[in-house]
Amino acid sequence: MSTTDSAAPLTADVVLIGAGIMSATLGLMLKELQPDLTIAIFERLDVAAAESSDAWNNAGTGHSAFCELNYTPEKPDGSIDISKAIKIAEQFEQSKQFWAYLVEKYQVTGVTRFINHIPHLSFVWGDKNVEFLRKRHAALTQSPLFRGMEFSQSRAELEQWMPLVMDGRDPQQSVAATRMDLGTDVNFGSLTRGMFTLLQEKPGVSFYFHHDVDSLKRKEDGAWRVKAKDLATGEKKKIRAPFVFIGAGGGSLPLLIKSGIPEGEGFGGFPVSGQWLKCINPEVIARHHTKVYGKAAVGSPPMSVPHLDTRVINGQRELLFGPYAGFSTKFLKQGSYLDLPLSVKLSNMRPMLIAGLKNIPLTKYLINQVRQSPEDRLAALREYLPEARSEDWQLETAGQRVQVIKKDAKEGGVLEFGTEVVAAADGSIAALLGASPGASTAVSIMVGLIQRCFSDSARTPAWQAKMREMIPSFSKNLNDDAALLEQQRARTSAVLGLTEPAPAS
Repeated sequence: MSTTDSAAPLTADVVLIGAGIMSATLGLMLKELQPDLTIAIFERLDVAAAESSDAWNNAGTGHSAFCELNYTPEKPDGSIDISKAIKIAEQFEQSKQFWAYLVEKYQVTGVTRFINHIPHLSFVWGDKNVEFLRKRHAALTQSPLFRGMEFSQSRAELEQWMPLVMDGRDPQQSVAATRMDLGTDVNFGSLTRGMFTLLQEKPGVSFYFHHDVDSLKRKEDGAWRVKAKDLATGEKKKIRAPFVFIGAGGGSLPLLIKSGIPEGEGFGGFPVSGQWLKCINPEVIARHHTKVYGKAAVGSPPMSVPHLDTRVINGQRELLFGPYAGFSTKFLKQGSYLDLPLSVKLSNMRPMLIAGLKNIPLTKYLINQVRQSPEDRLAALREYLPEARSEDWQLETAGQRVQVIKKDAKEGGVLEFGTEVVAAADGSIAALLGASPGASTAVSIMVGLIQRCFSDSARTPAWQAKMREMIPSFSKNLNDDAALLEQQRARTSAVLGLTEPAPAS
């Protein structure tokens, strides 16, 4: 996709900053809801989806809480809190419904380029963890969203589910796993670029790649003036719009601060980088066809939950293990080492200092991760793949994430690991901060943003009807409506081709 050659228009109805999955989702939704809206999209790089949305920069898991143990914490009384898991599972169902709507309406071909059927497994060892997994399974399967999830301690069954994980494992080790066949692998880079292609074909949409937004200012009439620099020519572009969305991944925080809205005061960011071990032995890759998630180490961020993942990238099967966390002061993979220090302002200094002092174990964990040797990384892999050989794996750099730090009335400052939308009181500007579960729940997040920032239009019968057309479960609770859930899962699986196995090579 190339940069639009014409000069930036003087005005637009909507400005989207960042050409990732969030902007693509919001842009398409708004054009479906109101086709005559004019939209300008600015991206610092020369291609879409090259940062957090890129296939090699994220896990690609269709996050639905089937296998992610950090979404089901154990409470002090020993019971399992499944509220977050239910919310995320419902959000991913909405994502699949919207994607199926796009596939049907625009007759998109090659659907498996961005989504494939890959079972999701949780795997643990040790008596305490096995008991946790048993309780988690019992709690989750009370919800229709998780019916069909299997639990097993049978080594014969586990060998069928994940042969590589069981090969060479100590027969005396207490192990257990859960399996959800409905799991998916998503290439969010391919999906994002596909959605931008659909947007590009619509009237009133302008793209400006290789443009760095360096100024956001609210004018007296309430509109925003956005200034961007063409990184190839140095030319400045100015555009006015009544609504601006900042969906620039790690680059969102500095722009939110520049906007000067009071709602953005006190927000800071803590960057966490990542690496993968990528399998380069086709024979090993061919023997694993699942996503296996384990438990995160004490003090580690949720994005560092270890997982052994079958991926389908550009039609080819891949196998990754990780991520190994690290620390960099960059907010983007292709950012600046000055990103973190320049983000510290008087308004967020106190929350950042307090959050830092309260998260010293996390800092120590990241330092230890950075200091890891190849032997250390191989040892971590062998906990999941006992017979792993170093010559079958190579180290790859993954994406950069910025965890949210925000002021808190009680704590002073807290470090958040989720995704957060920060919007002005009048709904004229909004920024998306944070990481997991991120891309998987983009549709639900953007529905909420539209209801918040386009509240008058969102309440009209026309927009309500269109929302239900795009997302049939809109405004409904799938956890309380098993029939609707079953109907929509059958529909989206058929439309998205999820009844077919992933490509074999």
